[in-house]
Amino acid sequence: MSPMGTAGAGRLRLLCATRNPDKVGELREALRALPVALLSLDDLPPLPEVAETGDTLEENALLKARSAYRASGEASLADDTGLEVDALGGRPGVRSARYAGPGADYERNVTKLLREMEGIPPERRGARFRTVIAVLLPDGSEHLAHGSCVGRILDARRGSGGFGYDPVFWVPEVGRTFAEMGLAEKNRISHRGRAVRAARQVLVDYLAAHRGANPEN
Repeated sequence: MSPMGTAGAGRLRLLCATRNPDKVGELREALRALPVALLSLDDLPPLPEVAETGDTLEENALLKARSAYRASGEASLADDTGLEVDALGGRPGVRSARYAGPGADYERNVTKLLREMEGIPPERRGARFRTVIAVLLPDGSEHLAHGSCVGRILDARRGSGGFGYDPVFWVPEVGRTFAEMGLAEKNRISHRGRAVRAARQVLVDYLAAHRGANPEN
């Protein structure tokens, strides 16, 4: 593959190492002004599944991005997200998706979190979401983009939108949970939205350096 990768008209091909259509749609919207052709794992022949064995969000994001890069030869991007609760010593953290055990769904994870938080007063229910996005570019360079959002864990679910822990993560700056926000509002302030914007800047810088011009023109 050439140093830029191609997808017609000189566009950079970028593989998002996920089969989650919501993640792909969010990234596609964030990158739509750039000369980037975004692919997902569903657009390619089956690639090996990656065990998220890292002890940190950074390690897991890099594991997935490196695996996609090696298997496909495409510039690749992968993310990992964790909820860190102060009163639980930072748990569930890197185990957020599997907090209630292997195969756990959103409902079981939230139920376990609420049970472990029973009796903890409001002033001790602080928490933060963190997202790390790993970007591997055609020149072999690796980049990490970070985003975080500080909030508080409620003692009951509120709202019907979002996914995961959104119904119990209350954001003080807007006075609502993520599950009570529309997607556009959530993306403006969320951990993942901030990480996506940082990853976008990595791509802007790379494209500008290789094209010698403003990549958004």
